[in-house]
Amino acid sequence: MTSRRNFIKKSALTGLGMSVLPNITYGSNLKSPQQKLKLAFIGVGLRGSQHLKNALLRKDLEITAICDIDPERIRIALNNIDKAGFSKPQVFGSSDYDYRNLLDLKNVDAVIISTPWLWHTKMAVDTMKAGKYTGLEVSAANTLEECWDLVNTHEATGTNLMLLENVNYRRDVLAVLNMVKQNVFGELVHFRCGYQHDLRFVKLNDGKSAYGRGVEFGEKGISESKWRTQHSLLRNADVYPTHGIGPIAAMSNINRGNRFTSLTANASKGIGLHNYIVKNGGESHPNAKLKFKQGDVITSTIETANGETIIVTHDCNLPRPYSLGFRVQGANGLWEVDGNRMYIEGKSSPHKWDEADEWLKKYDHPLWKKYGEAATGAGHGGMDFFVLNAFVESAKENIAPPIDAYDAAAWSAITPLSELSIENNGAPQDFPDFTRGNWVKNKPYNWMKDTF
Repeated sequence: MTSRRNFIKKSALTGLGMSVLPNITYGSNLKSPQQKLKLAFIGVGLRGSQHLKNALLRKDLEITAICDIDPERIRIALNNIDKAGFSKPQVFGSSDYDYRNLLDLKNVDAVIISTPWLWHTKMAVDTMKAGKYTGLEVSAANTLEECWDLVNTHEATGTNLMLLENVNYRRDVLAVLNMVKQNVFGELVHFRCGYQHDLRFVKLNDGKSAYGRGVEFGEKGISESKWRTQHSLLRNADVYPTHGIGPIAAMSNINRGNRFTSLTANASKGIGLHNYIVKNGGESHPNAKLKFKQGDVITSTIETANGETIIVTHDCNLPRPYSLGFRVQGANGLWEVDGNRMYIEGKSSPHKWDEADEWLKKYDHPLWKKYGEAATGAGHGGMDFFVLNAFVESAKENIAPPIDAYDAAAWSAITPLSELSIENNGAPQDFPDFTRGNWVKNKPYNWMKDTF
């Protein structure tokens, strides 16, 4: 923790993160250490608290305001802020829309939004309209209209939005991205990804702990079970696509020389949550009578303008180990995260898998080579360190972030498009072009840039 704190302190002077930001020369246009970024948080639940924890290790920030409608979360946040030696921020949360009063503050430069999904777009739109650099947790939007709201507001206000997709900074993901950029896999052909994570214990809560085993949700739930389960009850869609599609979109240059063109989706029957309720609460429990609309396994297939196919899987209601199911396949070989295996023609023994570790070590991303130790303890294996840093450095310079409003819209559009396709027996759905044709001329983002 000490080495990480010292490193972050130095980064206020050296501009750590320039290697993940576009069009910046090392050391140019940096604010002085005295010009700290004034950061506010809307939502300090479990996810917002993780961002706050990492922000409190930085010396180039002031935490000027926090907002949450849960008084206990406010108490925890204020306690952590005080322990870190930061000044007490202004507090908001007297009503659902009190966050708008936070946005009126002049001493707020940037805002991180970590709230339930249904609030993401409206809060991000209000934040951009207020002229505050916007950091938005995933997913960004629930409907196509909301996707367009993000893009239209960004273009109308000129305010930048960064989607805080931390998996784009996972160590193995960035190593494979390095291999993609060095053409190790050859011309890319096919990808697989998804969110495969047994969340029954999160969606159904017994009220005794944040992650207890039980059968309650909604008003009787705690943490995510208060709101997340309602989506499974009412929507048959891939409601959480960005952890998988984000890294694949970066590898395939989506919105920057390539784009998603169409999507088809299918859903299995949905029995997982019902079975869990019966097992833990009995057949007589009121929730056992509910019919969950969401299929337990939802499979979406996306086509791109450049001819690749992408299979995206949502699988959160059945017993299983965690996996994002990554597969990156090209003319020369492929990587599969499940099984930790790699095959490169001419390098691997014919028809035999290599263990991926040596390949991933050989192509370890420069950021992880240099700052992996500093990222220790930051959350999610260090990914949270890098995504927060990219946001802070982008906000300090007021430049386009690595994952922008167009990415937020395109990645999140998988949710409503999968819902439409499933409703229509797997019928293809056209992807909107959120760049309005500019994907043709937009240059690929240089994720490999390292100016140190």
